[in-house]
Amino acid sequence: MAILDTLRAFLAAQPPALLAGLAGVVILLGVAGLVATVLTALRPDKSYLELRQRIASWWVMVALLAGALLAGWQATVAVFALISFMALREFLSLAPIRREDRPAILAAYLVLIAAYGFIAADRYMFYLVFIPVWAFLGLPFLMAMLGQTRGFLTTAATFHWGLVTCVYNLGFAAFLMRAPDAERLPAGAAGLVFFLLLVTEFNDVAQYVFGKLLGRHKIAPTVSPNKTWEGFLGGWLATGLLIWFLGPVFTPLAGLGLAVVAATLPVAGFAGDVTMSAVKRDIGVKDTSHAIPGHGGVLDRADSLTFTAPLYFHLLALFALNKF
Repeated sequence: MAILDTLRAFLAAQPPALLAGLAGVVILLGVAGLVATVLTALRPDKSYLELRQRIASWWVMVALLAGALLAGWQATVAVFALISFMALREFLSLAPIRREDRPAILAAYLVLIAAYGFIAADRYMFYLVFIPVWAFLGLPFLMAMLGQTRGFLTTAATFHWGLVTCVYNLGFAAFLMRAPDAERLPAGAAGLVFFLLLVTEFNDVAQYVFGKLLGRHKIAPTVSPNKTWEGFLGGWLATGLLIWFLGPVFTPLAGLGLAVVAATLPVAGFAGDVTMSAVKRDIGVKDTSHAIPGHGGVLDRADSLTFTAPLYFHLLALFALNKF
């Protein structure tokens, strides 16, 4: 009974909108699992293994992120630090890094620790400039001191791209958890992060579905042949409507600010997906790893988020959050 009482008290302390949103995601996953089971039974001649793997992986990811959001900012920052670490590790393992740059690789991981340390310490101004300025200057200097000039500029750019994409951009999602209650957040700081994750993933799914159903005209055939104008526009419209109607439930956005987010966030998600596809084609791989069954690597799953997180954060700061 004591455990149940503690659980009831814990859930009672959570914003109702956040609990409702998480419950909605669980219901959708349950429906998806049921559909996969029915399809397997009706069409035993066709393999739905990848679909089942995707759904099973989604259960794990949702459980991890939901638990972190409910537990508070410390747990959420720790989870995003882990996501950034895994994404950066995938990127650096695939990128053309020289053997002489091993100390720089270690320095990149130390930059990750410092960046999330600034989030934990709630030092926004330090976080804002640390990677774009000081890591941008410090890592090339370290590489120069190692004495190898062959491929210097390409390698320095590779390190900076990896740190900005995998650490700096994803870190903005974690920094939303430091928004104070004084900001009048309808679903708390966790609601801001939940809504970002919800609309980013919804946009990916919507663009895929519309592309499969209506896709005719390729939008970037040499980079991502499966992407179509119909998929992009259908996903943009569906995600924009989702943001417009659910935005006030989870965020303090309204009016012009809400409209700007609704119009631009789906575009940012598409841009992240296509840009990461270009990076992978340049490297010569389909997936960044096989860490998530049915999805590929962590960076494959977070590619859209690397673009949506900083845009969402700064639009919230511009239109709704006084702290930032």
